[in-house]
Amino acid sequence: MYPLQNSQDLQPLIDDIGKRPIVMLGEATHGTHEYYTWRTAISKRLIKDKQFRFIAVEGDWPDCYLINRYVKGYENDIQAVLRQFDRWPAWMWANWEIVALAEWLREYNASLPDAEKVGFYGLDVYSLWESMKIMMDYLKEEDPQAAQYVKQAITCFEPFNEDEQKYARQSLGRHCRDEVLALLRQIRFRVQHLDSDLEAGFNTEQNALIAVNAERYYRSMISFDNQSWNIRDLHMMETLNRLLGFYGKKGIVWAHNTHVGDARATNMHKEGMINIGQLARDQYGAENVYLAGFAGYKGKVIAGDEWGAPMQEMIVPPAMEGSIEEILHSEFGRNGLLLFEDNKYRDKIGHRAIGVVYNPERERRGNYVPSFMAHRYDALLYFDDTTAVHPLRQEPHNEKVPETYPFGI
Repeated sequence: MYPLQNSQDLQPLIDDIGKRPIVMLGEATHGTHEYYTWRTAISKRLIKDKQFRFIAVEGDWPDCYLINRYVKGYENDIQAVLRQFDRWPAWMWANWEIVALAEWLREYNASLPDAEKVGFYGLDVYSLWESMKIMMDYLKEEDPQAAQYVKQAITCFEPFNEDEQKYARQSLGRHCRDEVLALLRQIRFRVQHLDSDLEAGFNTEQNALIAVNAERYYRSMISFDNQSWNIRDLHMMETLNRLLGFYGKKGIVWAHNTHVGDARATNMHKEGMINIGQLARDQYGAENVYLAGFAGYKGKVIAGDEWGAPMQEMIVPPAMEGSIEEILHSEFGRNGLLLFEDNKYRDKIGHRAIGVVYNPERERRGNYVPSFMAHRYDALLYFDDTTAVHPLRQEPHNEKVPETYPFGI
């Protein structure tokens, strides 16, 4: 295992990535400082040294598109942009670590022509109502006829009062599938005639696609299988494909390990679940996709004790005996980079996964994913003692942005 102390220690990883055009960077939680800062360190190297063109994250498209506008110079206050993130769990992207990344991207883009600026986007499917509202606000000025199709879709959804659970429960009797499909067809037909900035048509079509896939996702919530999970990851992959097509270049993905690590190397596969790591390897070939997981032995994390609960800083206890985290702690006891090209971690082993809802006292019951590590990832970044991410709603330390790059990137 290679030591991880500063950004220079990433060279073995950068070399191992080689010329692969798709790099996916995982995380074992949605609230750990080190996962954000080291993903930033890797992303900066890929952007500067290998000309990667965008970062696509496990976040809502409309919210992340505001970050995209900021890093490309259209918005002027990144903190104001991030404070608009109001969907729980807002701390995932409204945090000081993202402030620092966005400011670096903006500075990097400043001297580049518009067509070469690096972008920042959301891959997720949740933003049904937000996407329709954005389309309506834009098209009522740019294309009033297309706006009528948005209005029809909005009218169909109005009885559900922006309540996804209510729509899921009542969709067996009445749903809005036809309306959103008609909307997507019209947008795709008309998008070529939208003559605003370079991304206006792309953004509008993406919001129409979200309306279609989100409607399907929320309708699937009443089922007792894993259909909704698969719909979500299929949408993420479709969005990634659109971004790769739009840029014609190379892209970076930030998402949880459960999305990034190949599902076929875990018990997810037996349950009929797929993810973007698996889908990307299938579509582009493993030789063109690099999957890097993240892991931590103990520390602190930001999470909620139930869905929608106030965020809190929680203790992450030492990892379960026999897990990959506990083994790496026992064998090395320090931060490190593990490359799976030729190593002994090929048997099935527990690998910790913490979501936005977390209870440290119960984690042994369901927070470990049985995994064939060398098949799930190409590499694993391991941290022996982690700290919590810094949510934006908290004051920055010493009235400034927290030290998000302690190793001098």
